[in-house]
Amino acid sequence: MLLKNLDRLLVACATHVLVDSHSQKEFLPRERVVTPRKASVLAEGSISGADTTRFRPDLLLRKKVRSSLNITQDATVFVYVGRLKRDKGVLDLAAAFSQLCRANTNAYLLVVGPDEENLRPQIESRCDSCIGRLRFVDWTQTPEQYMASADVLCLPSYREGFGSVVIEAAACEVPSLASRIYGVTDAVVEGVTGVLHEPGNVEDLACGMARAVENPARRAAMGRAARVRAQKQFAADTLTAAVLQYYRNVLG
Repeated sequence: MLLKNLDRLLVACATHVLVDSHSQKEFLPRERVVTPRKASVLAEGSISGADTTRFRPDLLLRKKVRSSLNITQDATVFVYVGRLKRDKGVLDLAAAFSQLCRANTNAYLLVVGPDEENLRPQIESRCDSCIGRLRFVDWTQTPEQYMASADVLCLPSYREGFGSVVIEAAACEVPSLASRIYGVTDAVVEGVTGVLHEPGNVEDLACGMARAVENPARRAAMGRAARVRAQKQFAADTLTAAVLQYYRNVLG
């Protein structure tokens, strides 16, 4: 409630508000944070888009990163990229991965990002039976390398404004397995560029991971569709043009 009231105060002081997704533009007025008249979304969403030349598929890089992490080239790799926080659903992801490992011996979970809440011990505890297939990377300036090495991005978050990491992974031709919440539903076209699951539902998430392992052809097709969408709708220059047009309209 405190954070929501702070948001309301900031919005009250503003004449115009940029919201980073169309679903959030619907959500915020319902929460009485912003009025529809003040809120705008740039293009199809996000604030800066994705650099689709930096974030791109790279087979040589994929092999190099996997080798450096001691992951076999034929393994299915799930990657999480972001801060390690409870509201990002990382403990749900660990529990789901543990379930997956009971039936699959050739899947890995790569966790990339700073551990802001000291969650690594809890993640390892939930995956104690398959801890050898966990990989951790701290904060990095090159998340695109780890995305390019993966098969599926996981974002089991409880709240997101948009889910920019989904679009960055998409640009790397990596589909997403993400929670069905406002913001993320703008970043994923369900069944086309990724698969959505109910937030907090470990069974649902584990089933999505199992299906991704079992159907590499569908996984690859969604990855290709994800990159095409990222290039067409979320490329950084598209968002830059939208920002410039927004300011022209505001300034008259």
